[in-house]
Amino acid sequence: MMNKIKIVTDSTVDLPDEILKKYGIEVVPLTFTIDGTMYTDRVDLSPGEFMEKMRASSELPKSSQPAVGQFLEVYNRLGQEGYDIISIHMASQLSGTIHSAEQAAAMANANVTVIDSQFISLALGFQVLEAAKQAAEGESVAEIVQRLEEVRQNTRLYVTVDTLENLVKGGRIGRGKALIGSLLNIKPIAALVDGIYTPVAKARSYSQIVKYLTERLMEDAAGKTIRAIGIAHADAYSLAERLRQSIIEATGYEQTDIVYTTPIVSIHTGPGAIGFMYLIE
Repeated sequence: MMNKIKIVTDSTVDLPDEILKKYGIEVVPLTFTIDGTMYTDRVDLSPGEFMEKMRASSELPKSSQPAVGQFLEVYNRLGQEGYDIISIHMASQLSGTIHSAEQAAAMANANVTVIDSQFISLALGFQVLEAAKQAAEGESVAEIVQRLEEVRQNTRLYVTVDTLENLVKGGRIGRGKALIGSLLNIKPIAALVDGIYTPVAKARSYSQIVKYLTERLMEDAAGKTIRAIGIAHADAYSLAERLRQSIIEATGYEQTDIVYTTPIVSIHTGPGAIGFMYLIE
């Protein structure tokens, strides 16, 4: 008798709660601190409430990866219930979350396979959801791990930020660059490649952002099938909706999911950012 398989992820996954419940996906939350108060991601504050608090705060909120013990507790509980575990997490270059998971996996009374998704948000979600669906169909750990490799290679993620302020405060870029950017009203577009932010273009308007991202999608989709498209936004719903409409006009694909991204992501991007992700095979 083969073991049942359970999928574990972290709170940057951005998948809607009803999907997580439907597939019994376990989410280990990160935490963040604003003005000395600690909150559990996805639990204590809605993304909108978080945005208000972040805007009002004098310093940038700090995010923290889950403790090793949090993962260990989940792994041991699932192990006792007779599950093998595939634990899929946000890019190791962006957070130490996966290192906590790996340390816990080494100590757990369970078979745990830890996977670096090399992505974040709904792009991490593509892998989590695929793994959960495959597990429900009775695929083995080895088969699922192999499938996730394919999904990872066929996923693209672009990020555009409206303000460089948070990237500066978070030490991601220098103040000089930010000053020039805001003077010229430049909105940088980056791709997440192998888990690393890689600048790919500069836009001067929302129209240019929408055009650039739609063109990337069309290039990649030529002769292939769009499996999933997701847009995650940090208080930038109207831009997300414009991009969704542009995609419908360009490709006829109508099932684009728009979600309000989790605070852990918003801390780094600041308000007005969107993440554009797609899986094409």
